[in-house]
Amino acid sequence: MTRNKRTSPIVISDRDPGLPYSKGLTASQVMVTGLSPYRSYQVAERIEDDLIERGVSSITSSELREVTVRMLEEVAGDRYAQNFVRWQEVTALDVPLVIVIGGATGVGKSTVATQLAARLGIVRVIASDAVREVMRGLFSRELMPTLYTSSFDADSALREPPDRAVDSAIVGFREQTAAVAVGLRALIDRSAVEGTSVIIEGAHVVPGFLDVPLFAQRVLAVPLVITVDDEELHRSHFVARGADAATRPFGRYLRNFDNIRKVQKYIRSQALSHGWPIVQSYSLDQTIAAVIDLVVQKATERVQSAKPGESVFELEPAEGGTT
Repeated sequence: MTRNKRTSPIVISDRDPGLPYSKGLTASQVMVTGLSPYRSYQVAERIEDDLIERGVSSITSSELREVTVRMLEEVAGDRYAQNFVRWQEVTALDVPLVIVIGGATGVGKSTVATQLAARLGIVRVIASDAVREVMRGLFSRELMPTLYTSSFDADSALREPPDRAVDSAIVGFREQTAAVAVGLRALIDRSAVEGTSVIIEGAHVVPGFLDVPLFAQRVLAVPLVITVDDEELHRSHFVARGADAATRPFGRYLRNFDNIRKVQKYIRSQALSHGWPIVQSYSLDQTIAAVIDLVVQKATERVQSAKPGESVFELEPAEGGTT
């Protein structure tokens, strides 16, 4: 099919100084619905074709949003069109979005966080391992030995062996997580004070240790846990990392795979007992779409719960301590 050509640009009339329609910009805005970059660009192209076919030379931002919603309904379905509409309401609130993503090593947290940040326009992505590295500079190995191990073998740094009834891998993981969670809570508090959106991901983002509701009045907080229930699929993620063996000690991951699975089981149980959503990781696009659905759902619930004339978000520091 030959695409329509136009010599003069389609101008967005209410944008100073009358900027032209941009497929790239529109595609980036459409990606917040959960659509893949490729399909988002398809929607942007369909919008341009529609405007050219109708002989539109100038359009307002409001009219462009209506066309975008219609094209999303036609190309992707109502779910994505509704996400687009709801996201416009969320961005109008102009409040910090804090997405915290937990999960064991190798479930794809870092990849999801990076892709999610690009689609939502969030420039700050922080890994809990980075916080652990900072804390190493503050506390010596003798003072906090579990900070100097990985999340899945922190039991190797325990000063005393735990009771036989308790799994040592989980005891070590809990001790390390409790320490790192102090830094994670400080990051969320800073985001609330600065009004800056952030995505925090890592194995130390564990329900029960990171009490997100304490920040709910100051930020739009979206907590979740990513899991890979299929054991062989989870194992294959580490095998794939072998291609980058220079920087990824994948053999160490495989040797500690049983502990990694134990940590995942523990994090999953914590999510269930604390009411955190659990997202299954099958494919990147599906996982990101599921997370975006959660973000939109949380945001619309907060908007709808606000009374007319009442501020939706309280940006003053909340009273009370942290767990």
